[in-house]
Amino acid sequence: MAQVLEFKLPDLGEGLTEAEIVRWLVSVGDVVAIDQPVVEVETAKAMVEVPCPYGGVVTARYGEEGTELPVGAPLLTVAVGGGTAASGPAAPAASEEAASSASSEQSGNVLVGYGTAEPAARRRRVRHESPAVAQKPAPAAPAPVPVAAPVPVAVGAGGHAGPVPVISPLVRKLARDRGLDLRDVRGSGPEGLILRADVELALAALEPPAAAQAPAPVATPAPSVGAQAAGERIPLRGVRGAVADKLSRSRTEIPDATCWVDADATELMAARAAMNAAGGPKISLLALLARICVHALARFPELNSTVDTAAREIVRLPSVHLGFAAQTPRGLVVPVVKDAGTRTAESLTAEFARLTEASRQSALTPADLTGGTFTLNNYGVFGVDGSTPIINHPEAAMLGVGRIIPKPWVHQGELAVRQVVQLSLTFDHRVCDGGTAGGFLRYVADCVEQPAVLLRTL
Repeated sequence: MAQVLEFKLPDLGEGLTEAEIVRWLVSVGDVVAIDQPVVEVETAKAMVEVPCPYGGVVTARYGEEGTELPVGAPLLTVAVGGGTAASGPAAPAASEEAASSASSEQSGNVLVGYGTAEPAARRRRVRHESPAVAQKPAPAAPAPVPVAAPVPVAVGAGGHAGPVPVISPLVRKLARDRGLDLRDVRGSGPEGLILRADVELALAALEPPAAAQAPAPVATPAPSVGAQAAGERIPLRGVRGAVADKLSRSRTEIPDATCWVDADATELMAARAAMNAAGGPKISLLALLARICVHALARFPELNSTVDTAAREIVRLPSVHLGFAAQTPRGLVVPVVKDAGTRTAESLTAEFARLTEASRQSALTPADLTGGTFTLNNYGVFGVDGSTPIINHPEAAMLGVGRIIPKPWVHQGELAVRQVVQLSLTFDHRVCDGGTAGGFLRYVADCVEQPAVLLRTL
């Protein structure tokens, strides 16, 4: 006889307490395999596909797309064993008892923050950032969608049954936005993996002839004055909400100040060109700037710190975990290169590339986005020279780098055209005074102008 197990929203790491349902990957009546992704959720850190530790038939789903659920709330129920689904949702007490007796029907993997046999009480975390948040009662779980009998798994024209072989969230989003059923797509990747090219080819085949695409002109009434005044309302949640909360907290808690200087980056650019001409892995400019930051922080450790407001203490941190700002389709994110102080230029280049690609694919994990101690912000990629960035709370400083462009510059007593960059440092005035901040920025500028300065610190 089938047993119905309840799968709850797991703790996805880093103390996150809720997640928004972006898209269900299974329907009531679908057959799911162990560790098959069943729902795509967005947290304040990243977009994640959540795998189900049970194999069986989905009997109920909790929450519609766009619903925000707390950690520990029911996601869905699965009928395991017996080959058939239960006739209705499981009784509340059924999941814990069934989980222990149906070990052969569930995953042995332990995901972040929860395990397949761990008591539910241990899977919840409490956010301690605000007393008001801690006292807020968890919202009641939405009512499940009952099912009378299981339905067969749909098989598309591509021949795929059960889980659709797609890894990239961007490929899923492209198909969803264009109304394409991925089960009708035949993948050209390894083991039938559906690639972006496969989706684009399928979409091209569905496009009607050009003549049929031209719609008849339709008169669109002008919006009323009231409608214009109301404006568009965009919820501050997910990544955008987390960014808003962090920036607001930074502005509220941190008394920041900014200093800046122009630097001649001609020699740095020449050194990078020489390194890359020597063969081997290419070195990025961002990696060289990161190396300079690491050495500067070794000389001025006050800026690699945080402030414990409750204890009224400055905490100097032993390792440099370097964050860097990255613009993505979902907004600004700050991936973190762990232990940047121990990495070579080649290692930094590779890690920057990995995290940047993961940002574009919306594949960053919560661990990739947390734990930073200092941030490097290369806003020059936007074609601007300067900025006064907001510190990435709870860090103590951020170095900004503008675009590097030819400018008139006095070099060795003569006017010349040199590659000039503006550097800016925003710092927490509680951890140091202007002398320390100025010393840090001047050392960075000296290394940019004369990269050989770094040789004295190696």
